[in-house]
Amino acid sequence: MANEFKNPFKELDRKLLEVPPEMRQKVMNDIAIAKLIMDMAILVTSNYSSLISGLFKTNKRG
Repeated sequence: MANEFKNPFKELDRKLLEVPPEMRQKVMNDIAIAKLIMDMAILVTSNYSSLISGLFKTNKRG
């Protein structure tokens, strides 16, 4: 029964295989889209603190 289970760490020593160029391009495109979404989220959310502080700031006229 112990022979049925493979040790996944032993497979790390095996030689790496080359991936097809189409799959590599798809993965790189997915990573680029994920980075773009993260950058856009940072742009949208980074200004919240100054926006909220501006809402609560009172202007003293007088």
